Amino acid sequence: MAATGRLRRTLEWGDCDPAGIIYYPTYYRWMDAASWALMALAGWPAQRMRDEHVTLPLVSAQCDFLSSPTFGDHCEVRSHISRWGGSSFTVSHEIVLLGPERPLARGSESRVWCRYEAGPGSRLRSARLPDDVRAALGAPGP
Repeated sequence: MAATGRLRRTLEWGDCDPAGIIYYPTYYRWMDAASWALMALAGWPAQRMRDEHVTLPLVSAQCDFLSSPTFGDHCEVRSHISRWGGSSFTVSHEIVLLGPERPLARGSESRVWCRYEAGPGSRLRSARLPDDVRAALGAPGP
């Protein structure tokens, strides 16, 4: 069973366009934050990733906009890994308005588990997703 991360956000003034509705890049920022939160849920918070010279470059992103929240609305990003590769994976996101619940957007990100050859800022090399990450986030067995 795939683990689901849940990241709550309130739509702030700076997240809105002049009409007071969500500015579309906000969905992408929220999806990015949700992906990193999902890794923390799997035991790989940002500090551990930095310490172990690991990062998750984004190689593809898409989002379907279904409805627009407005300033002050409370939202939740629900995320899970929907595709597992050797080093790559896809995170699927559903963004919903809370109380009453309404779907706002659905998107996905393709990412690659990478290590820096000689520390942050050096060349990246893809690496196999660790077994602990796979297990924590519900990857199917071998």
